[in-house]
Amino acid sequence: MIAGIEIPLNGFCKRRQSLGVIAVVRKIGLQNLAHRPGYRRNTIDLGTRRRHAQSRGSQGQGRLQNRAPAIGQTRVPALYRTHIAIIVQMKDVNIGVIGLGNVGSGTVSILAGNAAQISQKLGFNLRVKAVCSLDALEKTLPAGLENVTRTTDWREVVSNPDVQIVAELIGGTTLARQIIETAIANGKSVITANKELMALAGAEIWDQAIRAGVNLAMEASVAGGIPIHTVLREGISGDRIVAIAGILNGTSNYILTEMERRGESYDKILAEAQALGYAEANPSADVDGFDARSKLAILSALAFGERITPSDIFVEGIRRITAQDFDYAHQLGHTIRLVCSGELTERGLVLSVRPALIHEDTILAGVKGAYNAVWVKGQYGSDTFYYGRGAGSNPTGVAVVSDMMRVAREINSGSPERVSPFAHERLGEYKPVSIALQRRPYYLRFRVDDRPGIIAELAGILASKKIGLEAVLQLPSDSKHDLPFVITVEATSEQDIQDAVGQMSKLDFLREPPLALPMEPPL
Repeated sequence: MIAGIEIPLNGFCKRRQSLGVIAVVRKIGLQNLAHRPGYRRNTIDLGTRRRHAQSRGSQGQGRLQNRAPAIGQTRVPALYRTHIAIIVQMKDVNIGVIGLGNVGSGTVSILAGNAAQISQKLGFNLRVKAVCSLDALEKTLPAGLENVTRTTDWREVVSNPDVQIVAELIGGTTLARQIIETAIANGKSVITANKELMALAGAEIWDQAIRAGVNLAMEASVAGGIPIHTVLREGISGDRIVAIAGILNGTSNYILTEMERRGESYDKILAEAQALGYAEANPSADVDGFDARSKLAILSALAFGERITPSDIFVEGIRRITAQDFDYAHQLGHTIRLVCSGELTERGLVLSVRPALIHEDTILAGVKGAYNAVWVKGQYGSDTFYYGRGAGSNPTGVAVVSDMMRVAREINSGSPERVSPFAHERLGEYKPVSIALQRRPYYLRFRVDDRPGIIAELAGILASKKIGLEAVLQLPSDSKHDLPFVITVEATSEQDIQDAVGQMSKLDFLREPPLALPMEPPL
């Protein structure tokens, strides 16, 4: 497609062949030049350039002349309003998709099914030129994509001269990194949904993209269909972020909210989540917090401008949460969620992924099922909140396609200005601040063989660490040999509570080590 802008003739003008620019001098009466089918023109009328020149005629009289420079070292005089119509050809942009799993299939379906709307928004077409997967030759593709190149060798996609954007949608950190770095070396812009790789090496890969003059976009790597990258990178970039908190793993959130709603055990709900496809056969990445940790590393780099790796973040999973924990939490006016948290403190940035008690009145408490949410606190703009589907082929596919559209616009505009996917021109070097320094009230849940003096013995250990008791809760139980109860304590440091828990774990009446959960302040 073609786009055009008219500018005044203020000097000699040369063709810019690299941008596909066709410069045309027109007079009044030729104004329909750029109204042919397939052309678009935005008119900027800056008037007529005039100047006086001394006539060399025999009378020596002064004469008013209109001078208008023209194209290619030729001057065209004009006694009327004169323009250059610059007609810029907006070429279609070709995509290569590597990986046709859940996200990849959703992406190509959206590109095919929503092609007309995408073209209307862009002013040109996004075309799937090639697809790659282990089963690409047998894969059924959406209508309209029957003639795309299919291959099982990713190298054929990243080396294809007709492909300008490569979408890496296979996941992992080894082959995926090789694909991305090879694509960048071949001058291709890259779209990825790979949170694990971007958390581990995204800043380094972005540096490679900058040197190669291409783009890297990764909106789909965090929170599926929530455009949280765009929010932090552009929407509220004028603010100074001081805290973020979120629910970033839909599988864990589904398990916890179903346990809360139905009073069922963790094991039973996990099995259901696996049957429904919410959880993998090996659910560790989700239920042990590692998936959420990768996402928090990316969000924290965006929000705080620090170079963060997943190993910098304290992580704890949800395996020890029971239905009874929700009963006790409700007694305290709270619920339990796997909370991803980043907070600027006087000592530095504290980051954690862990199950925590949050008050029932907070907005995060209402996030249920497989949904994700992110709460952001700014120094100037105060609180904002973002909510939506955290996973799935279509929500994540929308994020991938939206990134493709943004990068395609840049390719056609030839803009050298790129906003880093990490929102900052350069990330600072993060020096981890230990979670041990964080202060919170805590919920301590015990399972014991009942006998006299248990509370007194536990209270003595807490007192030795200068930890004050807040409340003791014990719901009715049929068994004295596996009796649950809860102690809540006043705000104390993570280090002190862990020291106390370590000492308590040696007591012979405990059925298992105490479960310690922070009670997060209201958001």
